[in-house]
Amino acid sequence: MIYTKTGDKGTTSLVGGSRVQKCDDRVEAYGTVDELNSYIGLVAELCHHLSQQHFDQLKRIQNELFIVQTLLATEDEQWLAKLPQLPANAAPTLEHCIDSMTAELPQNKAFIIAGGSTLSAHTHVARTICRRAERRCVRLNSQQPVDESILSYINRLSDYLFVLSRHFLLLENKNEHYWQMPEK
Repeated sequence: MIYTKTGDKGTTSLVGGSRVQKCDDRVEAYGTVDELNSYIGLVAELCHHLSQQHFDQLKRIQNELFIVQTLLATEDEQWLAKLPQLPANAAPTLEHCIDSMTAELPQNKAFIIAGGSTLSAHTHVARTICRRAERRCVRLNSQQPVDESILSYINRLSDYLFVLSRHFLLLENKNEHYWQMPEK
């Protein structure tokens, strides 16, 4: 059954069964990661025709984000020990992807404005959602410990999405748009 009615009064269950307000910082953190995961799904589908490699990377990232969501939705240490963990190489894998794409890109010498193509613009939206997810995780970490691997991974993922947005423009043979500082 899709509806349980248990959340009708503004609470939800965490992994392990404890109930919290739907506005709890933990719910905000994993909810924003869920939003990010959904948006990355959109970017993956939009890029599938352009690059199987990027599509596969994004699908791997979606799976890793499900792990992050589950860990963020769990406050009980006993439950945490039973759950899948983020692979130790998750952030280094993103770094490798960033380095590979950056090697093909022109040097970034100005602030880039989102756009240039629909795919690149959507990837920038995913990047900004990722930054918000990072802020939510940092806020949660100020109250309850969040595994450092999650914080590193989300931080690196936003960098990956920035470089990916640029790489999509390269693959689409489109131009980047740069911020033009107004003259005084």
